Amino acid sequence: MSEFKSDFLHTLHERGFIHTTSDDAGLDELFRKETVTAYIGFDPTAPSLHAGGLIQIMMLHWLQATGHRPISLMGGGTGMVGDPSFKDEARQLMTPETIAANIASIKTVFSNYLRYGDGPTDGLMINNADWLLGINYLEFLRDVGRHFSVNRMLSFDSVKTRLDREQSLSFLEFNYMILQAYDFVELYKRTGCRLQMGGSDQWGNIINGIDLGHRMGTPQLYALTSPLLTTASGAKMGKSVNGAIWLNPDMLGSYDFWQYWRNTEDADVTRFLKLYTTLPMSEIERLSKLGGSEINEVKKILATEITAMLHGRAAAEQAAETARKTFEEGALAENLPSIEVPAPELESGLGLLTLVVRAGLAASNGEARRHVQGGAVRVNDEQINDERRVVGSGDVTGDGVVKLSLGKKKHILVRPV
Repeated sequence: MSEFKSDFLHTLHERGFIHTTSDDAGLDELFRKETVTAYIGFDPTAPSLHAGGLIQIMMLHWLQATGHRPISLMGGGTGMVGDPSFKDEARQLMTPETIAANIASIKTVFSNYLRYGDGPTDGLMINNADWLLGINYLEFLRDVGRHFSVNRMLSFDSVKTRLDREQSLSFLEFNYMILQAYDFVELYKRTGCRLQMGGSDQWGNIINGIDLGHRMGTPQLYALTSPLLTTASGAKMGKSVNGAIWLNPDMLGSYDFWQYWRNTEDADVTRFLKLYTTLPMSEIERLSKLGGSEINEVKKILATEITAMLHGRAAAEQAAETARKTFEEGALAENLPSIEVPAPELESGLGLLTLVVRAGLAASNGEARRHVQGGAVRVNDEQINDERRVVGSGDVTGDGVVKLSLGKKKHILVRPV
């Protein structure tokens, strides 16, 4: 559908969020006539979501911003099983304690994007463990399981791919799509939720929920999926050469988060402005027309706007200023990421390769050695080509630190304590 009339779907379509819906016209009409409750599920597979999941959070943000009610569903129950969709092998099972700890950690991010409360458009945070953990197995098989066709479930791409490759799919994993479908029905009963959103890899699971609702007597339920994003060069969103781009501030600081977006490829800048910022479309259109060296200023705006939503405006502007001082003035910016090293250890001397690994600039001594051999490692802005170099107290600057750099954009301050 080229023209949506409801504010929410028009906004999502204009900004590039929509991959597929189950019924364009029907969903558009629903949003025009009532306040819609919609949800996205988040399985707690780690203590933090990463930037790849930010598109889902932004969809919930726009849902609320256009006058509707978002639900962020924590998968405390489904997380006990693990989503097998398009996975080559079964996920490692997590303990209930790990799942609970991950949920507690993940929750902290959402309040930066959503308003929670008791009002008609205030967000709800719900844990599907509230109903899944207490299920009576025989009753569930009789009341819910009978509505599922195994033949049809085997036809879904997420399952078919595993089977075609002759990769094992456990009965536990096979049940995941039934549990996710049941979540949709249960959320309708509890909150009147009519729409489930998610990535396009979740299409089959969401459609299962719609079909189950129909068989169990709910009103028409709907699906909306977003495209699975990669960068212009084909890299997965939320990953960098140095690891995942975590959303929790205690796992990745505002400066490194800002730098990730500052390093966006030219071809992705306009697309990311639409998806990950709340800048008006008119401003994005203006920025998209800038080229040449001006594209770097647009990237800084992109990085600052995305960082401001997650870390706050002050932290975003501080990150931008730290980058400016570091790259444009060549100054030692005190807000650069840092690690602490015991002063006696530095006085005795630390091998450069060991320090590069400890600073998180390489995963192993072998990788650190390759960086040194490639001329990418610098100590206090001096290129180091000797992998046997020892960093000691004599390298501590008048600012009381050693500046360790990898390439032009990755800097760590080593602080003796």
